[in-house]
This record gives sequence, structure tokens and C-alpha cells, in this order.
Amino acid sequence: MKTPASLIILAALLLVAGCGDSGQKSTQAMNAVSNAVDAPLNYVGAVVQAQKYSEKQIDLAYINQAIQQFQVAEGRLPKDLNEMVTMRYLGKIPEAPFGCKIVYDPATGTVKVVKQ
Repeated sequence: MKTPASLIILAALLLVAGCGDSGQKSTQAMNAVSNAVDAPLNYVGAVVQAQKYSEKQIDLAYINQAIQQFQVAEGRLPKDLNEMVTMRYLGKIPEAPFGCKIVYDPATGTVKVVKQ
């Protein structure tokens, strides 16, 4: 009697184990289709992020160069970025990317772009 009961338990375990694998494969297939559909949107999002990052880096380099020129010519760091505009070291203060702001530390002469 022990043999038929153990066969039934073994068959049930195989059935449950077999069902789990096929469900996982279909989920993987659906994720692959979803990734293929979303790929253009993901690409555009990555391009926009790269553009924001590069614009931020260019603006920071522009401001840092102007700060260095100001320091060499004036012998001190500027009090704020507006002082650099009035003294014509900067044409204008660059616009920060959406959701960010440009922060200048007059004690160290460093400029950062931080999220608001």
C-alpha cells in the first residue's frame, strides 16, 4: 500500500513543478515583448537625460571658467553670480535644467546644479 501512495505524491509533485516552469517561461516571453514595445520610449528617455546632463556640464564649465577669470583679474572670488554678470565676466547666468537650480558658494568658488 505504501507504493501507490508514494507514486501519487510523486506524481503530484511533478505536476506542480512542471506547472511552475511553463508559467515562468510565458512571463519571460511577455516581458521580452514588452521590452521590445517600450524600446523606442526608453531610447528617447535616455537621449533626453543625456542631453540634460551634457547641457548641465557645459553650463558648469562656462561658469567655472568665468569664476577663474574673475579671480585672476580681481584677486578675489565673486560675491555672487550676478556680480560676474554686471562686471561682464558672464553674459548671463545660464538657465538650470528643469527642476534644478544653480548654486554658487562664494567661500570656495564652487558651482553646482542641484535639484529643487
